[in-house]
Formats: sequence, structure tokens, C-alpha cells
Amino acid sequence: MTRVLMVVSAADTLVLADGSEHPTGFWAEEVAASHETLAGAGVEIDIATPGGRRPTVDALSLSEQGGVQAEDAERFRAYLATLEEQLDHPLVLADADPSAYDAVYIPGGHAPMTDLVEDPALAAILTATDSAGRPVVALCHGVAGLLAATGEGGWLFGGRRMTGFTDTEEQQGGYGDSIPFSVEQRMRAAGGVVETGEPWSDTVVVDGTLITGQNPQSSVSTAKALLERLA
Repeated sequence: MTRVLMVVSAADTLVLADGSEHPTGFWAEEVAASHETLAGAGVEIDIATPGGRRPTVDALSLSEQGGVQAEDAERFRAYLATLEEQLDHPLVLADADPSAYDAVYIPGGHAPMTDLVEDPALAAILTATDSAGRPVVALCHGVAGLLAATGEGGWLFGGRRMTGFTDTEEQQGGYGDSIPFSVEQRMRAAGGVVETGEPWSDTVVVDGTLITGQNPQSSVSTAKALLERLA
């Protein structure tokens, strides 16, 4: 059976540019829709977090304040409830064996900007997965996790085509310049060839085994792109 390691941030606080703290977590649609799409195709999915801590869903991702319609929020909430056991007891990221998985999948929400962006365990998993020619997938702010794989030789994904949550979407989404850093600009500065679609468009970029989605609206398409690659 095909197995995917879904790496979810366990951070529940985002330190903004002015030093203040803001509640955060994973974005409901990105975990729920991605997981449902993959599982529906028969993929076995393990969820891992730094330290094996229970991840927190960002309350905004289940509210109209976060741009999520009530019926969609209820659907995501219901699906996450089916993952309660996995979310309550995720794998310890540092203990995950990358050779046991056919791909790594990193959903977003702003939380990865806190605990995944420099996580050494994630860096090791990404390096092993990419060097073995297996897919690495990141969605929205989950691309911040890709930045963990940066060392003396530069960024593992430098020179590759990719997308992620854009500066325009950040401005329109309410955080604006208060975010700790721009994921779009960090990817560009690190050597990524960043390609962006229209704000909030369903946009996926595939560069060999690197698959990236721009925003929550790209969740299903990103998961489907991984299924196509695995097939």
C-alpha cells in the first residue's frame, strides 16, 4: 500500500513582526481536504508533528472571519473528527523513518512559520525523501517547512519551480506586513523559482518530484497532483 507522511505543525502561537503573539495552527481545509483526497484513493497516511505534540486547528480556518463558509467549515470539522485518534497521538517527527514512506506532504496554516521552518528532523526527512527521488509536497504556508532543508550547500530546493502563499494573498488575508516573514520572498531569496497564480486561485506547480500548492483553495488539486505522480 502507498504510504504518505503528513507533517503537521504543532505550533499554536505565531509571533508577529512587532513581537506580539497571535493564535495560530494548521488550516483545516488543507489537512482535511488533502487527507480525504489521498485516503479516498487508498493511500495510508501517518500524521507526524514536532515532538509528537497534538496539533491545533486555526480557529479562523473554521469561521467566516477566515473566509470559510459555514457549510464548508462544518464539513472540514466533521472530517477532522474522523482523524481525532491520529491528531491526539501523532508520530514524533524525529522518529519517522522517511524510507517507510512514498512521499512527504506538508499542509499549511501560518503555524509552520513557527516550528517547521528550521526543524532539523524535517530537514533530514526532506533531504532523504528528495535524494531517493520520492515526492515532496507542500501547500500554502507549508512551503515554510521546505526552508528547513537549508545548509552550508544552500537550499535543497534552490533552482526548482514552486509556488506558495503569495504576498498579495497575505495582504488581502488580513496579516499584511505583520507576519514574521514573507514565505514568497524567503523562497525567492533562497533560490526558488516562484510561480504564482491569481490571488486565491487553484494553483499547483509540479517540478519533477516537488509539488507545491498556492493556498487552501489548491488543497484538493495538490493532493491529486501527488496521486498522479505516485501512479
